[in-house]
Amino acid sequence: MNSASLNRLRKIYRQPFFDLIQRARAVCREHWKNGGVQLCTLLSIKTGGCSEDCAYCAQSVRHSTGVQREKLISVEAVMKAARKAKTGGASRFCMGAAWKGVREDDPRFASVLEIVRRVSVLGLEVCVTLGQLTGTAARALRKAGVTVYNHNIDTSPEFYPNIITTHTFKDRLETIRQVQKAGMSVCCGGIIGMGESEEDRLRMLEALTKFDPPPESVPINCLVPMPDTPLEKQPPVNVFELVRLIAVTRIVLPRARVRLSAGRTRLTREAQALCFFAGANSIFYGDKLLTAKNPGPDEDLILLRELDLLPSSVTARPVPSQFSAKSTRRDVPAIP
Repeated sequence: MNSASLNRLRKIYRQPFFDLIQRARAVCREHWKNGGVQLCTLLSIKTGGCSEDCAYCAQSVRHSTGVQREKLISVEAVMKAARKAKTGGASRFCMGAAWKGVREDDPRFASVLEIVRRVSVLGLEVCVTLGQLTGTAARALRKAGVTVYNHNIDTSPEFYPNIITTHTFKDRLETIRQVQKAGMSVCCGGIIGMGESEEDRLRMLEALTKFDPPPESVPINCLVPMPDTPLEKQPPVNVFELVRLIAVTRIVLPRARVRLSAGRTRLTREAQALCFFAGANSIFYGDKLLTAKNPGPDEDLILLRELDLLPSSVTARPVPSQFSAKSTRRDVPAIP
């Protein structure tokens, strides 16, 4: 598939490596003058037993991974984790539940709303990922105190059916539309290393650039091959391909936080430093990401200190646009 926007993305992606990352670095410095790296903590509040068939996920009941179905954890347990995250320097607290989506009449959803109300008073940005949403559920989450909803598109529209068949790419976009209508920001990115092509990665990015308004944050995940999932034998992502994608994301979505997300345990410290140079300015912070391992908090703080990068506060924002808030699309520069 060819389009003007896709051709422009190809042109950016395929320029000489050092030219690309220097350009991305300049864009990051222009739009994020306060610098720093946002620390986000992710907590699984309901693990396992998901009815979806996502090929990468250990929590799907369709894969015999040994991950046990668990109940929604208590408010007290969540609050303990949230306070620990804040004390450790996190400015955003993300909560994930292994659900296909939200049913407004489910008592568990009422419990999640209460959890959100409690966490929101701590002064943390509150992010949740609960699967598909209706407009009613989205408005309820916003009213309870959710500021950001995470719902990744995962990959390109074309490659998507190779990874997930229990819901469609369009279903993902519909949830994102409801989130934006309710007034929440969107955290949306994808996963690389699932067997997709370079073209698929650029098509995924093209889809993200068409959001109106653009996503507030873009997680770039490297597949963590989980045992007994269909993708368990996928090889590690080429580091330079990862850096290229981060750089292009920074250039075409300059006001988004670009999060270096899952898969950092397979990256060297030097590889992570290159990702930060290319425009990543957010990480997940904590020992665990849902069911996957993550670098330890002390390890991350040491790395950031050695790179002279400071954890950014909850108030850190991109440099204000010269345009009004009503003209969100004009915050996104034309892709040269």
